[in-house]
Amino acid sequence: MAATIKSVAEMAGVSIKTVSRVINKEGTVKPDTLKRVEDAIAALKYTPNKAARDLASKGTSVLGYVYDNPNAYYIIDMQKGILDVCRKNNFELLIHPCDASSKNIAKELVEMVDAAQLAGLILSPPLSEMPLVLSELDANNINYVRILSGDGIVDSALPYVLVNDFKAAYDITTHLIKQGHQHIAFIAGEESHKSTTERFNGYKAALNEAGITLDESLIIKGTYSFETGVKSAETLLGMSSHPTAVFACNDEIAAGTLFGARMKGIDVPNDLAIAGFENSPFSRQTFPPLTTASQPTNEIAQHATSSLIQFLRAKKAKSTADNLNHTFVPELVVRASTEKA
Repeated sequence: MAATIKSVAEMAGVSIKTVSRVINKEGTVKPDTLKRVEDAIAALKYTPNKAARDLASKGTSVLGYVYDNPNAYYIIDMQKGILDVCRKNNFELLIHPCDASSKNIAKELVEMVDAAQLAGLILSPPLSEMPLVLSELDANNINYVRILSGDGIVDSALPYVLVNDFKAAYDITTHLIKQGHQHIAFIAGEESHKSTTERFNGYKAALNEAGITLDESLIIKGTYSFETGVKSAETLLGMSSHPTAVFACNDEIAAGTLFGARMKGIDVPNDLAIAGFENSPFSRQTFPPLTTASQPTNEIAQHATSSLIQFLRAKKAKSTADNLNHTFVPELVVRASTEKA
């Protein structure tokens, strides 16, 4: 059986992409790695496929979007935004759902990039925030753009897009305080998402500024799901002195909280104010509609994809692309779920 680029990679103990770099004489491979690959090619008598080599030398025009997120609305908006930019720039898109908790997730992504010959990856949380994944991608010289929760400057040579969850959460909590609420609960999403931490910190900062002591009993751990909201409502409303307001980490949790509250005969917003985050369809399809923070997911996806494509083109031209990074601040949207009659 004729040797393949995969068998060369396995013998040399490197990725397929590294073998491809050696074959195409890109000059970006370390000397010891170069020797291992060349020795494997000689030992296996491997002859590169000319058509494939020619294609690789021209550069691919396929991007990959990898994600692990149960929020269908978020994923749909991300895909629409990415596809819009890809089509305008004659790029194709490979969509790859995955399990970020898998111990082999980094290897899985590297192998996918190699097998599909992807030009780069678009990473959203939590994958964009996992050091082990990023270090493996860097070790294999894989290009990517990250969508991150935070504000300021990120120490990275690769492009990124920030979402200032802290400021938006601060604004939501401040709104609830201005409505007269002192006992405000916080329902969290997964701790693996930095957005959960940033939103919690924004919540705490608003309480602190208003002189309100943080009540740990009002902090509920959960996931970004409707079920978390339903269960949290039961827990919070079962307290002898339950909160008068809830800030849920996303609209899906908030909608579940609203459902749970109504099942117990609680009037929203007169007995309990509820706010969410993201401005997804969940926030507009409930009754009453939910106060939230409008996160422009589609626009975020477009900017991330555009930045990656600009970066790839500049890299190929051996030039520098400017203004690739951007920060979005979700804006407060006040609706009936927090305004008393």
